Amino acid sequence: MELTLVVTVIVIALAFDYTNGFHDAANAIATSVSTRALTPRVALAMAAVMNFVGAFLGTEVAETVGKGIITIPSGRHGLVVVLAALIGAITWNLVTWYFGLPSSSSHALIGGLVGAGLASTSVVLWSGILDKVVIPMVLSPAIGFLGAFGLMTAILWVFRRSNPGKVNRGFRLAQSLSAAAMALGHGLQDAQKTMGVMFLALLATGHVDAGEGIPVWVKISAATAISLGTYSGGWRIMRTLGRRIIHLDPARGFASEAVAATVLYVMAIGLHAPVSTTHTITSAVMGAGATKRLSAVRWGVARGIVTAWVLTIPAAGLVAAGCYGIAHLILE
Repeated sequence: MELTLVVTVIVIALAFDYTNGFHDAANAIATSVSTRALTPRVALAMAAVMNFVGAFLGTEVAETVGKGIITIPSGRHGLVVVLAALIGAITWNLVTWYFGLPSSSSHALIGGLVGAGLASTSVVLWSGILDKVVIPMVLSPAIGFLGAFGLMTAILWVFRRSNPGKVNRGFRLAQSLSAAAMALGHGLQDAQKTMGVMFLALLATGHVDAGEGIPVWVKISAATAISLGTYSGGWRIMRTLGRRIIHLDPARGFASEAVAATVLYVMAIGLHAPVSTTHTITSAVMGAGATKRLSAVRWGVARGIVTAWVLTIPAAGLVAAGCYGIAHLILE
């Protein structure tokens, strides 16, 4: 029974990884598609490849998720906690995908872990959540907004006397690189979160020790699942991020992607923090767009997105807590 439950949790973790891919595909490519720098299929293929590569660039975020959010109970009890956390995260991903809201798969997963952990009376590592989740959750969108605003302001000043047509053509080419960098950062951040959850399941059943690294097969399977999910696309969210917040031109698309990618790399490699790619790129899009004029940003759409951000962790946590109650009765 325990082995069956381990396999079930691993499969559901990979299903979450897949939903993460199609839910967050827009993060990497929406701006490039909306400015016609890349066609949708080319952009998706590029994002899928870069997601796969990015998953192998480090394990810092995976270790934070696997060891720094909750202390997992041993045996079947621990597997039920992880299972409930995953179901809570997947449910919230599907709800926000249906309504086209670019919420955070990362925070849905963390909310699921916290909700299932509290419901099961597991030890929740609040200091780790504060340092690695809450503070970066606030900082990364703020840095994304201000950084993109600053970079776009510099671009406007540098190219103020240049031919607009030539500038747009140049930034369309540059966007191919910035979109690839964004997709690489997405793989570096989001594929590792699934690796961390799979590590938790293996840790609960003694298949790995707490001091061990992430097994190679876990890395490969998580990278593959998120890449396949990315290639399947997330068209609803892409429309919100690429068109409904603000109409982007190639220069603003480049500025938002370049800044967002930089934030993802620094948070993952430097601070080991599992930040939201969705929050970061959306804030960067708003920052770059605000250089036109503040009224150019559709703040009503932005307000709905921020509401989804605020609700993500508690909503996913509540669903995970309910799932734990049901799974506990059936499986334990």
